[in-house]
Amino acid sequence: MLNIGERRITLEDYHHVLLEGEKVDIHKDAIERIGKSYSFLEAFHQDKIIYGINTGLGPMAQYKIDEADRLKLHYNAIRSHAAGSGDPVDPLYVRSAMITLLSNFSHGFSGIHPEVVELIRDLVNLHIVPMVPEHGGVGASGDLVQLAHIALVLIGEGEVIYNGQIINTAEAFARHDLKPISVHLREGLSLINGTCFMTGTGIVNLIHARNLVNWSVVVATMINELVRSFDDYFSAELNGVKKHYGQNKVAELERFILNDSKLIRKREEHFFNGKQGKEYVIADKVQEYYSIRCVPQILGPILDTVQQAEIVLLDEANSSSDNPVIDAVHENIFHGGNFHGDYISLEMDKLKIAMTKLSMLLERQLNYLLNDRLNNKLPPFVNLGKLGVNFGMQGAQFTATSTVAENQTLSFPNYVHSISNNNDNQDIVSMGTNSAQFARKVIENTYQVLSIELITLIQAIDHLNIEARLSGFNREKYHQLRMVVPRFEEDTIKYIEIKRIKDYLCNQFIKFE
Repeated sequence: MLNIGERRITLEDYHHVLLEGEKVDIHKDAIERIGKSYSFLEAFHQDKIIYGINTGLGPMAQYKIDEADRLKLHYNAIRSHAAGSGDPVDPLYVRSAMITLLSNFSHGFSGIHPEVVELIRDLVNLHIVPMVPEHGGVGASGDLVQLAHIALVLIGEGEVIYNGQIINTAEAFARHDLKPISVHLREGLSLINGTCFMTGTGIVNLIHARNLVNWSVVVATMINELVRSFDDYFSAELNGVKKHYGQNKVAELERFILNDSKLIRKREEHFFNGKQGKEYVIADKVQEYYSIRCVPQILGPILDTVQQAEIVLLDEANSSSDNPVIDAVHENIFHGGNFHGDYISLEMDKLKIAMTKLSMLLERQLNYLLNDRLNNKLPPFVNLGKLGVNFGMQGAQFTATSTVAENQTLSFPNYVHSISNNNDNQDIVSMGTNSAQFARKVIENTYQVLSIELITLIQAIDHLNIEARLSGFNREKYHQLRMVVPRFEEDTIKYIEIKRIKDYLCNQFIKFE
């Protein structure tokens, strides 16, 4: 059980809840903080001008709201901002946003009633997921549109995704005897303010980005085994003269995976022993192509980028991104812009660029495997059938190339793509929600390219009959992948196999121990 508000929430906490079914609760200290914040606001707001309590919202903040209209203001804010369009967001990302909401509210800086977090907790545990369209907020006053769709469900309206079906919220609530929240003082504004949706999306992106990096290290070691490369490429001595953490970590992981390989060679035994012939053309390859030899130098900065993004997103997830901040400890209310999503936007842009580069590395490795004139080891397109009659992985290469090209286009940064809106109240915006959504798409695409390369790799291992000589780690991964896609010589329907491997990879999180 994850007790939100007891301590700092971690990426592993999200993983356990979202992907392993762990339940959540709200720690008693967090409930106490939330209650104190609410009670303070209730007493403090009388006879004062406080944004969103007795004023309009956004550019209409200059309009004072009468006591009789205060609650109506919040219901109207939720309903009017539930204006998204497009396909529903995958429930995984919406649940991640709801966990982030719980974390943000647990600090007690929002002035909401405790019943809000209690209902969000119940919805997370019951897998009742608000239906949130993919297109909406600009990431400046937070994720106004996407969060409004979550808030709409909390007041008992809108639609939810439950057991894979979109149904009315009222129907889902009736099945579990749930009651909508009431608006007390500022629940409507607090729920649609903040960066919780882009942060929640970004957290899931990070979970998968880490997995992609780890699988890419495995792929790199398999190719190094396949070509019988030399161990100095990933040696501590070579990489240690560069002081980047990521490069040295990737090299370390390669050494860990390949420690018992019977295929990796030592350069000194082949080129430094004084027994080389006097031929002008050296028969053995002195150095491999960059996509094989330079893996630590290429994956290293990608790993560093993922780790930096994790630091920033977890800081955001453990923050309060509301406005205004209701500070019961100092007995004051502070107005500002903590809802602005620039931190998330910039990190998601960096992440999608890194993942695009990762997909480019995978595609170049795939091209090496498929081009017999490059590898001089494998049949064209790793075709294990009859050349000229069968096609092997030829068709799948088109998909990989096309998908990487899409990633390259999607990598244009949204962080610098601001459009003024909201009567110019929001005159510079983060587009953080879009950045997180595009990063999600790039990650999904990269899984597809990785899937195609892995099918090609295990076919190549079969052709060379080297399975028994692989490292123990890679031999185990080879057998697992072969359970998903069997060896083929006659052409098979590739899209089915690619999807099988992709689904496997998305649920098979590699840990190096």
